[in-house]
Amino acid sequence: MGFLRWLRWRNAQVHAHGKQEIAELTERVTRIYPRLRLVSRYQQRLRPALEQAQDYVRELVQGLPAPREASMQAWGDDPYVHAFFGAPRDVPLAFSRSPELRAFFEQSPDAPQAFAVLGMAMTERRTLGVALEGDVMRTEVPQTTVSFGDHKVRIIARSEAALREEIVRRMFDQFSMEGLARFAAGKSRRDVLAREQALLVARLRLLQQQGTGMRSVLGGDADASPGEQAALGGQIAANEQELAQLGPETGALDRQLECLAEVLADARSCFSIEQRHLRLSAMNVLLAADSAGPAYDIDLLTAHVPGDPPLVRSIALVRFARGDMLSPTALIEEAERLL
Repeated sequence: MGFLRWLRWRNAQVHAHGKQEIAELTERVTRIYPRLRLVSRYQQRLRPALEQAQDYVRELVQGLPAPREASMQAWGDDPYVHAFFGAPRDVPLAFSRSPELRAFFEQSPDAPQAFAVLGMAMTERRTLGVALEGDVMRTEVPQTTVSFGDHKVRIIARSEAALREEIVRRMFDQFSMEGLARFAAGKSRRDVLAREQALLVARLRLLQQQGTGMRSVLGGDADASPGEQAALGGQIAANEQELAQLGPETGALDRQLECLAEVLADARSCFSIEQRHLRLSAMNVLLAADSAGPAYDIDLLTAHVPGDPPLVRSIALVRFARGDMLSPTALIEEAERLL
């Protein structure tokens, strides 16, 4: 049985919460800080909140549009791909620069394509342009242009279903990290052990640097090299050992379990996706909904992740063909051309 069997609807009207499914989720949300499993009846105490989070995640992930083809040809055919990239050549360039995507194809020689989350930074800028008003062409007309940059592809899978499952896993990791953050910030009770608080703050930062949670999915943070990833893993293990040496301080663990339950019960505040309708010209000029003339409409998805600072990124599910990957030599030539 798959970890996310519950992601599939059992019928069109009723959401079921199976014992095995909740047990798997309980283990998932406590793996970041396993000492929570020392708390008496931790599974039963988390279950009501997990069921609420489960319903929210199921609705959110099921509502994501199907992956779009990301290719040079799609740039001319798909208004979304056209909006996301400035030129056809930019599409394979952005994907070919992803170390994670290159590693995926190297490790999956039989995979003809990859399914991924494309994370981007959207910028709106006020400019003066040319516009047709009635039969008169006017200049210096105030306009808003939309552009997308910092394209990142980090979470990759062999199929759409596998990609959606990985997104759900990362969402529950995000809930765990938010619970850890709330407790470490001392928002639950003032009598938090100073030593444990410091260790938990350090643990949270290490997990974020390692790429745990939704921030890595969206691609808004700096990349960690393989060597840095290995070092972070060692630091997290050492951190866990120090925490274990504190002993089973059940009062503090109880309070942290409460924080985690609060986060799960209010999952919407930890991760959300908003939809915004945009009407754009071929040059990505934002147009009024009733504007005449050539235009295309897109429903842009924007993900929000809390943190310091909060992360806001535009996202899309995409599929990218192995045959469209550019060679390392082509990437070097492109870099030299831009110098």
